[in-house]
Amino acid sequence: MPRLYNLNSYKPLRRQLRNNPTPAERKLWRYLKGRQFHDLLFHRQHGIGRYIVDFYCPKLRLVIEVDGAVHKKTEVRQYDEIRRKFLEESCYLRVVRFTNDEVMNNVEGVLKKLEKFYHYPQR
Repeated sequence: MPRLYNLNSYKPLRRQLRNNPTPAERKLWRYLKGRQFHDLLFHRQHGIGRYIVDFYCPKLRLVIEVDGAVHKKTEVRQYDEIRRKFLEESCYLRVVRFTNDEVMNNVEGVLKKLEKFYHYPQR
């Protein structure tokens, strides 16, 4: 079976993304790192197939994406939809998206929404 997570060919890009997070990613990571959120392990800039997701929780099989304004563009939305389908239908993961504004202006609300995934039964 081919390797699916953290392919070596994407390692430099994952490292670059981890070293240069957006302000919203940095803010959300402060709440997710070190098992602070319900004692769950989260990875940031985690490779899944040919995609790099912002945050991934293996126990919940949950991908969290934090989107900036560029994700409003039609071509980016189409790419995001292809990516979502791969993650959900091929990898059996759940994908949740938040905007930068949601994270920056209402991180408590974002965490409340994430808590619902903690209580949902796994697939």
